[in-house]
Formats: sequence, structure tokens, C-alpha cells
Amino acid sequence: MSQIHLSVIIPAYNEEKRLPKTLDDISAYLEKQDYESEIIVVDGGSSDRTPDIVKERMPLVKNLQLLRKEDTGGKGGAVKEGMLKAQGRFRLFTDADNSTSVDQVEKMWPEFDKGYDVVIGSRDIKGAVLDPPQPWIRNILLGESFKIYRKIVIGLWGLQDTQCGFKCFKDEAAEKVFPLAKIKAFAFDPEVLVLAKRFGYKIKEVPVYWKNDPDSKVNFKNMIQMAVDMLKIKWYVISKSYGKKEKR
Repeated sequence: MSQIHLSVIIPAYNEEKRLPKTLDDISAYLEKQDYESEIIVVDGGSSDRTPDIVKERMPLVKNLQLLRKEDTGGKGGAVKEGMLKAQGRFRLFTDADNSTSVDQVEKMWPEFDKGYDVVIGSRDIKGAVLDPPQPWIRNILLGESFKIYRKIVIGLWGLQDTQCGFKCFKDEAAEKVFPLAKIKAFAFDPEVLVLAKRFGYKIKEVPVYWKNDPDSKVNFKNMIQMAVDMLKIKWYVISKSYGKKEKR
């Protein structure tokens, strides 16, 4: 087999309703590309038909894999498993609800060509489209307030949206960063970006088209957990649990 250019990792937990269309859309897009690719669905112990849906599509979808773990600990744990299992030169993780379609990766290739090591989708910079826009109260409470808190606690001042579930890493960056990731839940996003910066990897934010899903699994309880987890990240940095900061 020739070198896999792009690995697409999809963390999934009880996604039997949304996953079929997402897999079909990603597969249809990748089939049109002139490079080798793979799709890895990481199932975190679903109690519904999520794993069966993946298995049923394996004969139809090229290089589709199922990585099943009884308990990944959360989305972060699932993404970590998939990123380290992947073989692609570029490793993209995306949400099972397909809120950002895989064709948005085309906005990332020019940035990798410029020398960036990590390129992340953003809903908060010029050119981004939210369809439909989030309610203003949710945006203030769960968006802007969270962003300010994140910047104060762990930094990443130059990045506006650390939570968009559409991020791509070069293979070297993925293999350096993800083995050190400790956060299993939703705050894994800023953690892996903190780690990338500690290794000296260059990060670029690009605007994406993002379809707002009313059935989003992120709620106020999750936000509280994220706030606590970011304090943990801060402590891991201070206590050198991630090791020494490296320069490239």
C-alpha cells in the first residue's frame, strides 16, 4: 500500500443516528481525492448500534476501521486512541455529527505547505460561518466567557477557538503530542494545543463552515468539568508533568 496521506479520526459514543450520514459523506469525499486515506472510528463503549454501523459499512468504505474501547474516558481519550493508531502523514479528527464537513480540510493544505504543523478549524475568526448562529446567551455564557477563562488559565492567547472539533496534525506532531495528553474529556482540545506549543510546533487557525447541531452533547455540566480540567492542565505545566519544554 502506498503512503496514507490523510487519516480521518471520528470519536463516537452512541452515535447510531448521526454516524451513518457522516461516514457516507466522508467516504464520498475521500473517494474523489488523488491520495490514499483511511477512516478510523473510535467507539468508546457505545450501548447502541454504533459499532455495528461501522462494521456494516466496511465492505463499502475503503480503509474504514473500527477501534473499540470499552471506556476511553471521554472524547479526548477516544481522539488520542485514534490519532496514535492512524498511519496518515496528516491526521484529522472530526465530530460524528459532521458539524464541519470533511471538505473543509482543503483550507488546511495551504497552511501546511507554509510550514505549519497543526492547523485547526475556527468558528470565531473572520471568514467562519455558523449555520445557524448560536443563541447570544449561549455564546456569551459558553463561548466568550469560556474563552476568557481559558486564556487567563492556560494561555493560547493567539487562538480564538480551541473547541471546534476539526483539527489536523502532521504525523510527527501527533506522535509527539498525544502520548502525553492526560485529559480524557472535552478540555483535551486546549491541552493538545498547549502541548504542541511546548514542542515548538507552529499552529494555524483557519475559518470553517460549521453547522450548529441542536443535539450537541456539550452542556453546562461539561463546561464546569472543562473549567476544572484546565486548572489541571495548568498544574501539569507547573509541576512539569508534561516534561521539559522543547525547542525546534
